[in-house]
Amino acid sequence: MALPNASQEVADLIGRCALRDREAFRTLYQRTSAKLFGVVLRILKDRSEAEEAIQEVYVKIWQRADRYVAGTTSPISWLVAVARNHALDILRARRPAADDLDVALEIPDAGPTPERATEDGQERAQIESCLQTLEPDRADAVRGAYLDGFSYDELARRHAVPLNTMRTWLRRSLLKLRECLTA
Repeated sequence: MALPNASQEVADLIGRCALRDREAFRTLYQRTSAKLFGVVLRILKDRSEAEEAIQEVYVKIWQRADRYVAGTTSPISWLVAVARNHALDILRARRPAADDLDVALEIPDAGPTPERATEDGQERAQIESCLQTLEPDRADAVRGAYLDGFSYDELARRHAVPLNTMRTWLRRSLLKLRECLTA
C-alpha cells in the first residue's frame, strides 16, 4: 500500500526518530505539532496544560518511535493515538474516581419530591377530566393555546373560525374550566 507523499514523509521521519536522528525529530515536530496540540487541547480544554502535555507527548514519541510499524496504520493516526492517550491519562489523573462519587452524592435532586409528583399527577388528571367536559373543538383550542403555544390567529385558521370567535371560545372555555376545577 503506497502512502501519499506527506504521509510517507511523516512515516520516514518516525523511522529516523527510532534511529535517534535529532534533525528528523525536529522536522517531525514542526510538521505535526499543530495537529497534535489541537487533539490534546480538545481533550484537556486548558491551553497551558495542553502546552505542557504536548511536550510530554513528543518525549513519548521520541522514546517509542521504534514501536511504529509502517503500513499497519497511518503515521499521523499513530501520532494522534499517542497524543490522545496521553491527554486521557492526564484527565484520569486529575481526580480519583471516588471523589467524583462523593461530589455526586452532594448534588441535590432537581426533580420533584414524591409528594409533589403525586400532586402534579392528580392536578393533571383533574385538568384532563375538566377538559373532557368541553366540546371537543373547544378543548382542542384550549390545549393548542395553553399547552402547545399556538397563537389565537393560528387556532382560528386551524378551526376555520374568525379570530374574535376563537377568542370567545377560549375565554368561555377557561371560565368553564375554572368552575370545574374549583368545584
